[in-house]
Amino acid sequence: MIFEFFKHKHECKHRNVGAESDEAYCPDCGALVRNKWYLVRCSCCNIKRKSHTEYDEIKPDTKFCPNCGASDFHIEELDKINFIDINYAVCKKVVISHQSCNIRQIWVEKDDKLNKETKLLGMSV
Repeated sequence: MIFEFFKHKHECKHRNVGAESDEAYCPDCGALVRNKWYLVRCSCCNIKRKSHTEYDEIKPDTKFCPNCGASDFHIEELDKINFIDINYAVCKKVVISHQSCNIRQIWVEKDDKLNKETKLLGMSV
């Protein structure tokens, strides 16, 4: 029972997916990964606070706001990252589960009698 606690899950951390793109495929595991950006702001004075991720949770670096001394904060999700917010923003890599669809393709040969070109017909299965 104690040994189960110490077993490590070998999940990919997607370290080779760059933060410069919105979505990319991880070269290590092949999953589609989306970069989501978050900004921590003080609930009292609404200034940006430096933050980090801890056990997949976003937390500010300091317990109290350096501007007003409040301890409450809120997390704002950003659509796009600006170069102004890059020092304060936190990037989380989220795996996007996409449904794979099986596609069957059929080649139709050129018919000399009807003078038609070869076409590729796609069919969903």
